[in-house]
Amino acid sequence: MSLADILDPLQQPLLTVLDTPVSWTEVLGFGSGALCVWLVARQHLANWPIGIANNVFFILLFTQAGLYADAGLQVVFITLAAYGWWTWTHGGGPGSSLPVRRTTRTEWGWLLAAGVVGTFALTVLLGRATDSTVPFWDALTTALSLMATYGQCRKRLESWWLWIAADVVYIPLYAYKDLYLTSLLYAGFLALCLAGLRNWSRDLAGARRTAEATAV
Repeated sequence: MSLADILDPLQQPLLTVLDTPVSWTEVLGFGSGALCVWLVARQHLANWPIGIANNVFFILLFTQAGLYADAGLQVVFITLAAYGWWTWTHGGGPGSSLPVRRTTRTEWGWLLAAGVVGTFALTVLLGRATDSTVPFWDALTTALSLMATYGQCRKRLESWWLWIAADVVYIPLYAYKDLYLTSLLYAGFLALCLAGLRNWSRDLAGARRTAEATAV
């Protein structure tokens, strides 16, 4: 059995939304993506393997839709997921998990610089080397997502704000590309990101109160 024999059924229409066929790939991406963000909001370690499965589904989906930067981004996500998985289990030191922290000024400086350069470079690359009809928006969401994923790997609170910014662009972008189910998924992601921001903020505040009480 060839790889095409395995992938072809995933790309077949499963249902129709707003007169647009929705493939198995998009449905599986929808389900695994929603579960992944829900697990991240609760700081559950299982978010990493579920997220990797989600990345594989989206590689297929975005390649079909001509969102090449987003497709390539999923490969980077898989690498970062392996890093994040290790960091969450080992980054807090022996016998402890990685705690939620604020993003430092130095980290913000590097992230913003990388985001601006990455968006510009990807916009030029997509505009010249692909048939993308949305090179800037594809590049912008890619840069924001990478910045957010770095923060997520390090359990930086502000990673949720970066995900929220990315989702605000993703929702209309995927609708424009007729990926209505994926657009709906990212609307759900937006709600889950707000819940994750709240949960991580509570954990950070609780850790601070505990540290202050211990110090006294």
